[in-house]
Amino acid sequence: MAALSPLKRLVRVVLFLSQLYVFSGRGSMSLEQFKAAAQLVEDQPSSSTTLPSIKVVETTATPDYLSKCPSNGLCIKLPADCMTCHTNHSCIYGKPVTFDCKAKPQVMCVDDNHQRQENFTFNMTCQYCWQLPPSEYECSKSNSSICMTVSCPRQRYNATCTVRDHVHCLGNRVFLKMLYCNWTGGYKWSTALTLSITLGGFGADRFYLGQWREGLGKLFSFGGLGIWTLIDVFLICVGYVGPADGSLYI
Repeated sequence: MAALSPLKRLVRVVLFLSQLYVFSGRGSMSLEQFKAAAQLVEDQPSSSTTLPSIKVVETTATPDYLSKCPSNGLCIKLPADCMTCHTNHSCIYGKPVTFDCKAKPQVMCVDDNHQRQENFTFNMTCQYCWQLPPSEYECSKSNSSICMTVSCPRQRYNATCTVRDHVHCLGNRVFLKMLYCNWTGGYKWSTALTLSITLGGFGADRFYLGQWREGLGKLFSFGGLGIWTLIDVFLICVGYVGPADGSLYI
């Protein structure tokens, strides 16, 4: 029960004293007058502060995949992230296969007659995402510069790959793949070969590739009396000798 305001308390005290005065015979107050005064007190607005109600507006979050989904496009042309399919992983690799698919919530698509469609069939090739050709996925190159590109055997690095939006495949669309080191430090193969043929006897080719110890050896031995020079021309020509930082020629 809410506490009485000071005004109500004062009025009730006055009414109580008036009632005592009437009952003592010193005053007169009819029953109707008393009820009217009591009703006036009850009708007085309360001085307590009522906090305004706060209306909570529910917001519906927009799914991330909607940015990739065309509006009112053909259902069979939707990107893989815009549909859910009942896939069968026991299909024969490389063979065409048909799956029952459904557009994801809030995705609007139509059939060939431009009629709203929710359930449809989709044809694709039976293959896992990691079996796709390199042109159908993109891989991060953050770790490509931590391994040697010129080595025997050729080194690889772990890359995180993501399938392109309109390519459909089985399994996880984000996967790890071992790729060959393919970064470059800006060294040109033609420049290295030209230096090896013209100034190889003074170690210019090795100096250019950042191999200082070999360059000094060729310089003070006059290219190994010409033999080392000829060998380096052949090794640079076939790409066996490369930059000291392990990168590829450009």
